[in-house]
Amino acid sequence: MTETGPKFQFYGRRKGHALRRHHLEVTEKLLPQIRIDPNTPAIDGDRETWLEIGFGGGEHLANLAERHQNVSLIGAEPFINGVAKLLALVEAKHLGNIRIHDGDARYLLAALPAESLARVYLLYPDPWPKLRHNKRRFVNADSLQQLHRVLTHQGKFIFASDIADYVAWTIEHVKEHEGFTGPGANTDVPPEDWVETRYETKAKAAGRSTAYLEFRKR
Repeated sequence: MTETGPKFQFYGRRKGHALRRHHLEVTEKLLPQIRIDPNTPAIDGDRETWLEIGFGGGEHLANLAERHQNVSLIGAEPFINGVAKLLALVEAKHLGNIRIHDGDARYLLAALPAESLARVYLLYPDPWPKLRHNKRRFVNADSLQQLHRVLTHQGKFIFASDIADYVAWTIEHVKEHEGFTGPGANTDVPPEDWVETRYETKAKAAGRSTAYLEFRKR
């Protein structure tokens, strides 16, 4: 896979431990079948398309695909171990409405047609907590402009984090953009039809609370 267009500095890991045999098999066989071309992504205009940025192990995305079989789902994740886990779920659950971009989501966003996504999920992104690393956070002026461009009218940008500083950062940056409404008052209440992620489960076990932010494109 080759990502073209604007160049972005990537931070984070592409690969962890060696893939187990089955994960290696689904990566070699299934990924080419459902991989979305990040340079010329095709969108099904007959049904809604949702995107999850940084899907981790894929449990949330697979659950959405099961619940909403009339929706086309795209998952963007550069960490191949997470991609392999999602592929195993796609195979086991026979999910036919998921496509994968196994790379930096910013290339995909830059290539997507305007007003092509009804929802974008960004759940428990890397907080880059050190002050000098804050600029690496996914939420920034450029990414918000791309999200605003690709979302449909009243399309949803759904963000969740257990890091209070990143929550405040996100609210501030979205407010500065002025292209979204939200997040509303009850940020401790999950959105309707919420699917708990494994990161959320870990946060609860550690005694940390999650903030759920739902913004709508003006």
